[in-house]
Amino acid sequence: MSTSQPSHIALFPSAGMGHLMPFLRLAAMLAKQDSIVTVITAQPTVSLAESEHISSFLRHNPKINHLELQLAPSFRQADSPPVDPFFLQMHLINQSINLLPPLLSSSSPPFSAIFVDFLVVAKVAPIAKTLDLPIYILSTTSVAFDSLTAYLPMLASNPAEFNKTSAEIKIPGLPPMAMSSLPPIFLDSSHLFTSTIITNSQALSEAKGILMNTFEWFQASTLVALNKDRVTKSLPPILPIGPLEPYHDPHDDNGDQYRSWLENQPVESVVYISFGNRTAMSRDQMHELEKGLEKTEWRFFWVLKTSTVDKDDKEDAEHFLNEAFLEKTKNKGLVIKGWVEQQEILGHPAIGGFLSHCRWNSVMEAALRGVPMLAWPQHGDQRVNAQVMEEAGLGLWERNWDWGPNGIVKGEEIEKKIVELMTDEKLRGRAKKVREEARKAVGRGGSSDKVIREVVKSLIIPF
Repeated sequence: MSTSQPSHIALFPSAGMGHLMPFLRLAAMLAKQDSIVTVITAQPTVSLAESEHISSFLRHNPKINHLELQLAPSFRQADSPPVDPFFLQMHLINQSINLLPPLLSSSSPPFSAIFVDFLVVAKVAPIAKTLDLPIYILSTTSVAFDSLTAYLPMLASNPAEFNKTSAEIKIPGLPPMAMSSLPPIFLDSSHLFTSTIITNSQALSEAKGILMNTFEWFQASTLVALNKDRVTKSLPPILPIGPLEPYHDPHDDNGDQYRSWLENQPVESVVYISFGNRTAMSRDQMHELEKGLEKTEWRFFWVLKTSTVDKDDKEDAEHFLNEAFLEKTKNKGLVIKGWVEQQEILGHPAIGGFLSHCRWNSVMEAALRGVPMLAWPQHGDQRVNAQVMEEAGLGLWERNWDWGPNGIVKGEEIEKKIVELMTDEKLRGRAKKVREEARKAVGRGGSSDKVIREVVKSLIIPF
């Protein structure tokens, strides 16, 4: 009678909550499938939210192991130009990966595989090869944006066609992509983030597969194009395993205020507003959003973000908002600062719509709950994600709204789109169809469930 030992999988995320959360959710999923799981995190973290979530996750999931990669200190000069702290952390993680081999080689039982963030694959792949470890990438963005990053080395090598005067770019096998949807920094191959993307894109072929937090129905045509070698022949298989479901994390006292408030709101009467954990809105834009929320009759729950890194958040929400706005809306709105359990909020019956920056985790969380979205992209992959979300039937995207810190969207425009979001019954029906397909994909025997089980099965060692 043959027996086997469970797979032992290392998970290694990059910087920021948007990268950490998918890894923690996948860790919990793998542990439920009887894999031995070890999460490797870089220390110290950039944000307080990362540190607190790692501690809470490990406390409530005692079977999951933890290793820390201690980062080398940064030696940036005092007069150096400012760098996004998350980009800098990403760079420091890559600079410290030479400390990873002892962590991996000394594990008992030995690792069966390592699942890594796309942003570290180039540095981790040679180490994994030396240790004879299969390496998989866990992507934290959409399949459409992944196709862009995979093709970016080719685009960057042809500046005559890839420049700010171009109207669109063409990726083999995919519809043309508007240049206005690309992060402007992608046109500067010397930028820290862009150069990191290019370096890691060139190492994609080292991975056995790219695990995607999405599901087949949601991005079917793009998945087919990538898996038929129509984008670039060096791509490994693209493996949809989402939407990644939230792991169990008992309620903390920090959420009591908004939980009790939501309990007192009618069904589907509240628009939830959040732009993620690192998108700080300008004062001028905050005031325009205030005007739009004040004019609309709909109730709202606004999670306010005023700094890129939460450790820099000192003042309460009231410090940034007009007193008149707070007074006039006190009976229909709630504004808070700090981390919230977004998946829990989106699942509350009172929530009827989601005004979002369209980071991919938010899109998949809304899909799993069937909450219609109004996309207001701010930077990075978010315009590409917004188009994917809209085409899948989950929400609306107003393309004329500026993104980034320079443009201002007027309150009247915001009010109009919120009313459309909350009153469009056809949109609500489409969003519920998305929820149905998402739950089918992650249910036992669904498309995403089958994919992750096959991956884990391939890593089990018989003896």
